[in-house]
Amino acid sequence: MYIPTIDLSLMLESIPFLLSGLGYTIGISLAAFFFGNLLGILMTILGFVPFRIVKLFVRFYLSFLRGTPALVLLFLLYFGLPYQLNAVVAAIICFSFTSSAFIGEIYRGSIAGVNAGQWDAAYALGNRFFPTMRYIILPQAFRISIPALSNVAMDLLKGTSLAAMITVPDIFQKAKIIGGRTFDYLSMYLLVALIYWLLCVGIGHIQHQLENYFQQKYIV
Repeated sequence: MYIPTIDLSLMLESIPFLLSGLGYTIGISLAAFFFGNLLGILMTILGFVPFRIVKLFVRFYLSFLRGTPALVLLFLLYFGLPYQLNAVVAAIICFSFTSSAFIGEIYRGSIAGVNAGQWDAAYALGNRFFPTMRYIILPQAFRISIPALSNVAMDLLKGTSLAAMITVPDIFQKAKIIGGRTFDYLSMYLLVALIYWLLCVGIGHIQHQLENYFQQKYIV
């Protein structure tokens, strides 16, 4: 009968090998979060365009990507296309699209939370829509959206573990390799869980720093 145990010595010995995949985990997360923000902001702005077909496209885009599992989209991009993408590129594209749908909704809600008088005041001063959005509304909306965006960043970081399914050598893939070699999956998966947790603690720290910064800068 197999009795799972935790091998601390194996965990300690495996840390350097697991951390060798950290660059892929963080790199994919950062790239996907950056492009996800760009796409999310674009979808938010397009939502204000007074054309029905554009609004329908934005609704479909947000609904489809929010309702499609990231693993399905990842497999579609890597295995389903006539031209096979590089695994890292496929992962970045996948997580950029999936995160952009949630980020777009976050910004939409945050913009709705900005006092309507800000729009009126900007227009009264002669500003047009895009300068008003860029210099007045979005900075305030970003401050409101920081907690939600940090949750998206954490989900992205943890979600990159799915990239191991298409051979990306991230920390989860490294843990699978050692677990398969030693047959001690419990120790390896516990170790990789601790690494992901520490990375998310770092994101939480950045969130608090940003909240304090904007509180001191904009709140009297």
